[in-house]
Amino acid sequence: MVIFSVYVVNKAGGLIYQYDNYVPRAEAEKTFSYPLDLVLKHHDEKVVVSFGQRDGIRVGHAVLSINGVDVMGRSTADGKDILEYLRDAANYPVSIRFGRARLSSNEKLMLASMFHSLFAIGSQLSPEVGSSGIEMLETDVFKLHCFQTLTGIKFIVMADPRQSGIDALLRKIYEIYSDFALKNPFYSLEMPIRCELFDQNLKSALEVAEKAGNFGTGS
Repeated sequence: MVIFSVYVVNKAGGLIYQYDNYVPRAEAEKTFSYPLDLVLKHHDEKVVVSFGQRDGIRVGHAVLSINGVDVMGRSTADGKDILEYLRDAANYPVSIRFGRARLSSNEKLMLASMFHSLFAIGSQLSPEVGSSGIEMLETDVFKLHCFQTLTGIKFIVMADPRQSGIDALLRKIYEIYSDFALKNPFYSLEMPIRCELFDQNLKSALEVAEKAGNFGTGS
């Protein structure tokens, strides 16, 4: 089983901690002749596929490398705009590797804030008074689990849908937060967590959860 990532969001909706435990690498590389039979566009600081899925290449996948050399956002390794480079017939045949680009720090901050808002909306839409808000979102490839403390801190875990023991893991992460962040004299409430002991114990907890599926009594 796999646990993908962990997020900690403060009561104001700010992302104060994020850890990628496992990032699937869904990539496809293909050699193209001129003209390119995919439609590409700029999106944020990346070049992505907007039309023309084929051979494992999907809409939304970003250009990761050209002719075996990693790209730098919208530009090739030598600083040329990727779209301009691919419009030039002289550059063909060309080998392009596509894949899902990792989220940037700004994108993670934005998504954490968006989930904070959705959590509040979920509480308000509930037909019952005192709803806890969103505790789980399920897709075909992952589940998002959320545990909110009485003080409003949210612990979020993204995991394989078949992974068990996530409720226990969320509470274990809260315990680690209490022991190694809150008790750290240099840590300020609501601020980003930068503590080596917190990192180490979190990684150990994730390893135990992945291997055992859950936490046993007394863990």
